[in-house]
Amino acid sequence: MGLAERRRALGYSQEKLAQLLGVDRTTVGRWENGRVHPQPPQRRGLADALEVSLEELNALLGLRRGAARESVGHQPREPPNAGDPDDMIRRAFLRILTVSGALTALPAAEAEALTEGVRSGVPADFARMNSHLWQVYQLSRCKGAVYPVVRDQLATLNEALAVHRGSVEPLLHAAADLFQLAGEVAFDAGRYSDAAASYALAASVGRDARAYDLWACALVRHAYVDMSEHRHHQAAQMLRAAERLATRGDQSLSTCQWVASVQAEVYADLGDLDACERAMDRAEAVLDLGADSVNGGWLRFDGARLAEERGSRYVQLGRLDLAETALEQALTQTALAPGQSYRRRGAVLTDMAAIGAKRRDPEQTVAYGKEAVSLARASDSGYLARRLRGLCDEFGPLSHDHRVAELGAEIAALSTP
Repeated sequence: MGLAERRRALGYSQEKLAQLLGVDRTTVGRWENGRVHPQPPQRRGLADALEVSLEELNALLGLRRGAARESVGHQPREPPNAGDPDDMIRRAFLRILTVSGALTALPAAEAEALTEGVRSGVPADFARMNSHLWQVYQLSRCKGAVYPVVRDQLATLNEALAVHRGSVEPLLHAAADLFQLAGEVAFDAGRYSDAAASYALAASVGRDARAYDLWACALVRHAYVDMSEHRHHQAAQMLRAAERLATRGDQSLSTCQWVASVQAEVYADLGDLDACERAMDRAEAVLDLGADSVNGGWLRFDGARLAEERGSRYVQLGRLDLAETALEQALTQTALAPGQSYRRRGAVLTDMAAIGAKRRDPEQTVAYGKEAVSLARASDSGYLARRLRGLCDEFGPLSHDHRVAELGAEIAALSTP
């Protein structure tokens, strides 16, 4: 296997790999065709992006004629500190600033100070770095682009835990936070086993840190894995545990309300309208909380999505008129939201298309479905691709309509990372 084959096996285009490494696409092309070889400072980042060790990367380079000779005789050796924490965090900042425009306002001096704080194992600086990473994740069209940065941050945090003196609870808090972000990236890509493992680690570390809200949120995210694999009763059990933990946490946070919102989704999957509406009513209590009820990272439930969540629940339950009213309100909100999420708006559009399919209305199905497909392509979201494939199951007799058949073909062509 060569570099190109390894890149394709991971689902990267040349453009995406170049973006992760901060190089031009043509540079990646030259590496792959053997015209030039990556310089030693670039190799660590390339190995990370391709999920191989430096030795395995050298083997990939050695598959090309003369590459092995160049790597040992005609290019300088990799500097001994290429993988130290300081270097990793500096690369992380470079990636943050190139993956998304979200953090371009971060002053260079502040970035350097934060880099030094993380390298030294300062817990507060890990928390701030995590907050920046959640910003990038939330605003990035392609969620997978954040993965190498998260991996670097986890490696550096692990180093800090190994040498830290004093109370480790703040560092454990940062680790539980970061494991949830790692799980989110894996979940969006459809890697459910990786997501579940990350959420389980987040829950375990949150327990050790005695951080009940973090612990509860990790269980909520784990419940989403169960729901995605149609294990609704297991998800309900997980959420009951999260509910108990949330009552022991900080009641000024929206953890209890988020748990209730996800419980409503499970009850809708189980066909229990009364339980679903009771849970949604509990979730709407988030509107009574203050502005500090969320942190923009592992806890983001602020009530902004109540309309689309209620609409989606009614779609699941077959209450189409109620669903349409709520989803139309949600479409207006997502259109006006600054930096609005492609994944969020795409999910609402998919639900509107599903209403059309249930009503045997090809015009509504195709109009909303095609817009959702466009957003799925633009964001490369595995989550949206899976939601749209679920829409195909609703087509029924509409599949014979050539417009709906064409929409189904477009959905089938979507890639799932």
